[in-house]
Amino acid sequence: MTLAQIAAGTANVSVQDFAGQAVLAKEAQSRLIALGCLDPPADGSVGPVTKLVLPTFAKTLNLPYPQAITPAIAKALLQQTPQTFLPWTLGTDLGSKLVRFMLANGFFVARLPGFLTIAYIEGANDDGRPNPDKPNEFNDRRIVLKRDSAGRPVVLHNVQATTEPGTFFTLNPLNAEGAARIAFGQYKAWRVGFHRANQSPPRKHLALVQAGNITIHRDKNKDGKRTGDKTFTGDGFGINQHNAHDAPVNNIGKNGAGCLVGRTTAEHKAFMALVKTDPRFGASNGYMYMSTVINGDTFGAFV
Repeated sequence: MTLAQIAAGTANVSVQDFAGQAVLAKEAQSRLIALGCLDPPADGSVGPVTKLVLPTFAKTLNLPYPQAITPAIAKALLQQTPQTFLPWTLGTDLGSKLVRFMLANGFFVARLPGFLTIAYIEGANDDGRPNPDKPNEFNDRRIVLKRDSAGRPVVLHNVQATTEPGTFFTLNPLNAEGAARIAFGQYKAWRVGFHRANQSPPRKHLALVQAGNITIHRDKNKDGKRTGDKTFTGDGFGINQHNAHDAPVNNIGKNGAGCLVGRTTAEHKAFMALVKTDPRFGASNGYMYMSTVINGDTFGAFV
């Protein structure tokens, strides 16, 4: 069965039956992804987040949701577009520039109420303008935003961070192939967990822990750049989103070996409290968070 067949008929497809039809589920998920409701990729598995998104989508359009895909819901999934469903109202502020950039580059940006978008801009100031991106400094940004009821992007979190390893681990890498440096792009790859889980606090602390595939560059020549470096893709690099325990702005030290690191403890605690407010985490505490890592020079040239 397809969405078009449901839309053309009069019968509902219950969530239970929907969950048993991978082709239909994948089609519906693909439409929800295109409308900024569901993180990619479409996998045909109707888990807790898909079950959260479907009634939220229906409620947004004032459509009844009897625990089923109704003809009206199927028709809405087919007919709504990113221009008609919860459209963005973009201005000249940082959040608007970031959303505009991400959409132009094909990145997913969440639109449903309370759903968060996490992004890192490498080599950027708090206004998004590029900086010299000197090595071994916290000169990148960790940003969290959401869409408000008027369609405006609201930046909820914008703090100093690093997306690159510091000098110590660049010169003394943990891997013979070189220090890890995450490739620019968007990844659905992190769950709430503990950084340095086998140690004692404060080294052990709540973080977003890598649990999915990302791509990294290995800096074997130790030049602090990605250029020409061999890339690797996998889920076992330990590239977590953690904190640097109030390290100095100009010295990453041993606090960054390739992870996405917020500089201060207080700001990181605020970050973790914030990401746990996302309704998708409420639906499943095993929710896999998506984050986007952006080249500050490319972002600055775009905006």
